[in-house]
Amino acid sequence: MSAAAADVRRSRVASGDVSLAVYEQGDPAAPTVLLVHGYPDTHRVWDEVAEVLAADHHVVRYDVRGAGDSGVPADRAGYRLELLAQDLFAVADATSPGRPVHVVAHDWGSIQSWEAVTDPQAPARIASYTTMSGPCLDHMGFWLRRRVRRPTARHLRQLVVQGVSSWYIYLFHVPVLAPAAWKFGLARRWGTVLRVFQGVSPRPGHPAATIASDAVRGIELYRANMRQRLRRPRRRPTEVPVQLVTLTKDAFVSSALSEGLEEWVPHLERRELPATHWSALLNQAPELADLVRKFAAGK
Repeated sequence: MSAAAADVRRSRVASGDVSLAVYEQGDPAAPTVLLVHGYPDTHRVWDEVAEVLAADHHVVRYDVRGAGDSGVPADRAGYRLELLAQDLFAVADATSPGRPVHVVAHDWGSIQSWEAVTDPQAPARIASYTTMSGPCLDHMGFWLRRRVRRPTARHLRQLVVQGVSSWYIYLFHVPVLAPAAWKFGLARRWGTVLRVFQGVSPRPGHPAATIASDAVRGIELYRANMRQRLRRPRRRPTEVPVQLVTLTKDAFVSSALSEGLEEWVPHLERRELPATHWSALLNQAPELADLVRKFAAGK
């Protein structure tokens, strides 16, 4: 283990009635990069990226509510997007007081970070946002409406492609079935799934030892937010500079979902990385860190 990886400082940050496990490394005086993980991961999915960035940044990670060593909400309502956004701001305020942070997020980490990035207070607390494999659910709601109302061949093709890619979301809304799958086999085989279908090798600490409980609890993220936001989307623009990194081999999030994003994000830069959903973080940390570093520096 390198010195950067070993020098991880652990603390806890309160957000409402949930205690969040927070991990910092690098020089606190350097620009702060806040990494937000997705489902069914913990902060450990960022290990390689964090180590690269810690050479010249203050890197902050946290286990999102219900995952890893963070507290567990009392019920499904505790997983609502507005509370997840409060978590991000609470961690940012505690670890980088008075200085805006550069947010980098993946998968459900991206979905919940969009909620913070499109909050009116965001420009004062978030210097930039790099997003991968997770759209704003409100933006997606309008995206879906426009394609249903204008069913051209191209729009219908996009709906079909994303609908097929989102097969697991339908499964997560079936009572009992998805939790049972995680509890009775999938959690133990998750490393094999990543290796066979994502082209990545398991890393120390990932998948986390808490994968079974994390995955079961994390289903509430989908159930508490997906249908509600897609049915009744809100207009959510942002003035925060956004870097959209499209993972060209992502089997779960279609690149077409980002069409028209400039309507909501006037300061948008698009980048591509030839990676699967998880290989960008686990196999291509130097390339991803370089994109984050350049965007945070305004290059």
